[in-house]
Amino acid sequence: MPRSRSTGPLPPRVSSPDLPRVLEPAETLTGHEEILGARLAPLHGARDASFARIAECAIPDADLDTFTLTGASLRDVLISGIRATRLIAPGSAWRTVTIDGGRLATLELSGAELDSVEFRGLRIDYANLALATLSDVRFVDCRFGSLDLPEASLDRVQFSGCHADEVDCRSVRSNNLDLRGLEALSFTDPAGLSGATLAIRQAEQHAVAFATALGIRVLE
Repeated sequence: MPRSRSTGPLPPRVSSPDLPRVLEPAETLTGHEEILGARLAPLHGARDASFARIAECAIPDADLDTFTLTGASLRDVLISGIRATRLIAPGSAWRTVTIDGGRLATLELSGAELDSVEFRGLRIDYANLALATLSDVRFVDCRFGSLDLPEASLDRVQFSGCHADEVDCRSVRSNNLDLRGLEALSFTDPAGLSGATLAIRQAEQHAVAFATALGIRVLE
């Protein structure tokens, strides 16, 4: 008998960063710099790497006030154990990048392009992905205060074991968006979830908000 076609969302196609077996130690990371095949020494204070090109690099144990990557390009990069007050990267491009563990007060990725990116074990107070384009992105065991996605484009994006106090989903455009692993206390605009996949328990939890968005009065 022919196999039945799956009706669930397609999972993201995420690969681990392809790093050289030996990484050269590096201590500097500045704007417009091109750095390849390096292990950046623990970064401290404030670092501005706007418009830098970073490829096949490891960035372990950064402890920063501000890490600025505005307009930067990251390819095959592993960031692990990061702690930063602000990671600022609007208009940046991320391809095959993993951020594994850490704490960010603010993650600014407005207008960024993310392709084959995984966020794992992060606590983020405020994440701004407005107008960002996410393709093949996975969030695993992440906790958000506010997750802002207005006018973002999401394709094959998946959440697993995640929690958010508030999700701003105004005018989100999505395809194969799997929210079953995201426990959200509230969605600001249920209409923005069109095309996303929820679990039955999530639909029940937010039923009143969904009904209100459809103009349905819900009374005792």
